[in-house]
Amino acid sequence: MSNSNPTLILVVGPFDPSGSGNLPADAITCAGLGGHAASALSAIHVQDTVSTEDIQVMTPEFLDDQARCVLEDMHIQAIKVGALYSVESVQVLAQIAADYSHLPLVLHLDTLPDHSFLDDEDPEDILSAILELLLPQTNLVLVEHNLIAHWKTDGLLPGAETETPVKALQNFGAQWVLAAGSPMRPGQYAYLLHGPEQATFNWKGQTPPARLNNTNGPLGCALAIEMGKGADVPKAVEVALALAGPLAANTFQPGMGYRLINRAIS
Repeated sequence: MSNSNPTLILVVGPFDPSGSGNLPADAITCAGLGGHAASALSAIHVQDTVSTEDIQVMTPEFLDDQARCVLEDMHIQAIKVGALYSVESVQVLAQIAADYSHLPLVLHLDTLPDHSFLDDEDPEDILSAILELLLPQTNLVLVEHNLIAHWKTDGLLPGAETETPVKALQNFGAQWVLAAGSPMRPGQYAYLLHGPEQATFNWKGQTPPARLNNTNGPLGCALAIEMGKGADVPKAVEVALALAGPLAANTFQPGMGYRLINRAIS
C-alpha cells in the first residue's frame, strides 16, 4: 500500500443525488485520481437523470462556515468551484479566495439555473457577480466554448463586439481560460487554453457521447488536483486531459434520462 498522502481539494458546489456531477460525484472522481475532496455545499438538488425538480439553496453563512471550517483545519492545496446560486454566495467565495489567495482556484462555469428555482435571485445577476468578483481571483476557468459564445450573443458577457468570449473572460481578470469544444475546422474540436500575453495551447478534443451529463466534471477535478500539486497551468491541463479523458469516455445508462460517467474505480 502507498503511504503518500492524497492531494487535498476543497470542492464547492451543489449536491446532486443522482451522482451525475458535482458532489458527491466529484469526491469519487478525486479519490480515483489520487486526491481527497473536502466539500462545502452551495445547494441541494432534487433531481434524477432526466431533470432537476427543485434546488434548495444553502445560506451564504452556511457556505462560509463550512468552507472556512475545512480550510482552517486541513492542508487544502487547491479549490474547485462549481455552481453558485446567489449573489451573496459569490461574495462569500470571493472573500474566501482573497483570504486564501495562495491556493490555486479552478472555476468550472456551467449553464445558469432556471429562474423558477431561485426565490429572489436573478441568474444574470449571479453571473455578473461571478464575473466581477470571482474571476479576478481565478487561476483557471473551465468552460464550454458554446456556452460562453451563447452568453456573448445574449449580452451576458460584456465586451466589444469584435472581442472573443474568451477574451471577455480574461478582461474580467481570469488568468487562464480552458475552452472545451472549441471549433478548429469543420467537424473537429479542441480544448483551447488561453493565457496571459496571448499565450495559447491546444489539445485535440473528442465528441462526447450523445446525452451525456457533466462531460467535463472529471476534467475539473483533475485540473484542481494537478494545480494543487504545484504544476503550472499548461502542464496541469496536459496531465489532466490525459487522466480525465479515458474516464469521461466510460459511460453508462442508469435511468431514463442522460447517460452518466462511470466513476467506479476498477
